[in-house]
Amino acid sequence: MARIQKRGRLVAGVSADTYLLGSRDPFTGEIEGFDIDMVKAVAKAIFGNENRYQLKVITAAQRIPALENGDVDIVARNMTINCDRWKQIAFSSEYYRSGQKILVRKGSKANSLNDLAEQKVCAPIGTSSMDNLIKKAPKAIPVGADTHTGCLVLFQQGKVAAITGDDTVLAGLVAQDPYAVVPDQRAFTEEPYGLGFNEKDVDFVRFVNARLDEMRTTGEWTRIYNRWLRGSLGPAPEPPIPVYGRTR
Repeated sequence: MARIQKRGRLVAGVSADTYLLGSRDPFTGEIEGFDIDMVKAVAKAIFGNENRYQLKVITAAQRIPALENGDVDIVARNMTINCDRWKQIAFSSEYYRSGQKILVRKGSKANSLNDLAEQKVCAPIGTSSMDNLIKKAPKAIPVGADTHTGCLVLFQQGKVAAITGDDTVLAGLVAQDPYAVVPDQRAFTEEPYGLGFNEKDVDFVRFVNARLDEMRTTGEWTRIYNRWLRGSLGPAPEPPIPVYGRTR
């Protein structure tokens, strides 16, 4: 953290094409969304100024290498906390609870992942969404892309029948494509999002966890949710309950 303060800015790895979470505004050129507001909250806690940050756009597959190599201080890119990743990096406490669903064309008869046997389904490479697709729908044909926006392009070209991903991500895709729909379905996974850190940055993780606790209790988390997600996902739920077991 002393290194970050000396540098004068927090460097965060983020998405620039995940609408509602981290995407570039075509009019201002600024990257904005729920995850970006998480970065601002951490920057404010360090510097007293939420604008003291630098964003580096990375793909989902680049999240862990960027932390391991020290290219970024923190990753805020809808990253699911899981055991395999715990072996490589450290996580904050959970800051959002998502769930994996499917997106299809309007009029499709598919209402769940099980309805997509022998059909091409897209998910980004290097994500838990792809892992879950392969594991839970072995009869579907998995198709990879660098990002969910890449999946949307394949979907619009008719090269895949569906896209799978977290409900937050799919809500952003539907907002960009009038022919896409997320059927009424139960999420087939639970996806607890955490902010990612280099495994050695234990004190930084504890500092950020304290900031997240503050956001839960003061209503700041709810205000950020309502700003970005309420329109697509409905009223804000209770903030995720933090669970502290270890820092990595």
